[in-house]
Amino acid sequence: MNAVGIDVSKGKSMVVVMRPFGEIVISPFEVTHSACELSKLADLLKSLPGETKVVMECTGSYHLPVANALHYAGIFVSTVHSLLIHDFGNNTIRRVKTDKADAVKIANYAIQNWLALEAYTPEEDVRKILKSYSRQYNKYSKIKTVLKNNLISILDQSFPNVNRLFTSQSRSEDGHQKWIDFVQKFWHAECVSGLSKSVFFDRYKRWCKHMGYYYRQSNADKIYAFSKECSCTLLKSSSTEMLIKQATIQLNAVSESQAILFREMHRIAQSLPEYPVVHSFFGVGDLLAAQIIAEIGDIRRFPKKSSLVCFAGLESPPDQSGVVDRKSNEVSKKGSPHLRKALFQVMDCLIKHSPINEPVYQFLDRKRAEGKHYYCYMTAGSAKFLRIYYARVKEYLDTYYPA
Repeated sequence: MNAVGIDVSKGKSMVVVMRPFGEIVISPFEVTHSACELSKLADLLKSLPGETKVVMECTGSYHLPVANALHYAGIFVSTVHSLLIHDFGNNTIRRVKTDKADAVKIANYAIQNWLALEAYTPEEDVRKILKSYSRQYNKYSKIKTVLKNNLISILDQSFPNVNRLFTSQSRSEDGHQKWIDFVQKFWHAECVSGLSKSVFFDRYKRWCKHMGYYYRQSNADKIYAFSKECSCTLLKSSSTEMLIKQATIQLNAVSESQAILFREMHRIAQSLPEYPVVHSFFGVGDLLAAQIIAEIGDIRRFPKKSSLVCFAGLESPPDQSGVVDRKSNEVSKKGSPHLRKALFQVMDCLIKHSPINEPVYQFLDRKRAEGKHYYCYMTAGSAKFLRIYYARVKEYLDTYYPA
């Protein structure tokens, strides 16, 4: 048996080949992630006598070039959660952290768990790109929140609380919000209060028509009256105008990019067979359906419901020692935070709309009635959702892809 431990980093990896009892077949050596070197590595490993298994940590996306190259070369590859490697073989109080030591540690893990190693299966290209889009969408959401808070903090000095006068949501075609476009045009309270009422009404109406927003006379009255009461700390000047307009331009640029990402996510998700089943869940709209499918991937890779719950980091591990046996423990949170966030959004929708015939809501409501803490019943509801998701989607895919 040849246990190959690979410590993966960005653009390069450390490789070692070992056998039981600490025998080193090939000393640690470095390979880059170029096609040429990975091909040479595959040829080297295939030339070894006996059974060969390659083990590496799941390291975001850094391990994918190595894992895919060796897998398609016909070599057994297993990718292992980094926590399993981290907790393995810590039998010394000295902290030795080098790429060579890590590669040896991974090889020893492979020897110790030889029969239990699970074969790596490359993710479908369509699911891989959907996941990338979903992660990118989440990053843009964080940037958008920062930029929006920044714009509001500036407006607090030139047109305080003007954003609260508008209730319309983001437009699907470009992601713009009415209040953001409004302050790009009327960036200071005096841009409104300095006009007569009739002149402002006329300009606002023409602006709404030009920007494609709905005009309502009562809203125009409200904005004009509000501007008269504003107390501003920034003067109406060209410098203030530039400051606010640059903030709105940046925010709108991110919103437009996010809208493009969403449309492509939706298109890709619709091409997957389980999309109509996932979209049929109460509280799961176009965005959440795409994000949940992206994070879970092919449901058939999970052998049972509890595996999916563990993947999301929603399992509550036992905590028993001596006479102490805690029945209620915190969830591990060692799974996908992106999936947990999407699930909490589904739970929030269920709570707001209270669909009494939905089993997940019934479970949530029962936990609330028992006096459970908010995070307790939200987490329990998310786990319940995943168990139902597993059953429904797996049944559908088993029918869609008959054995």
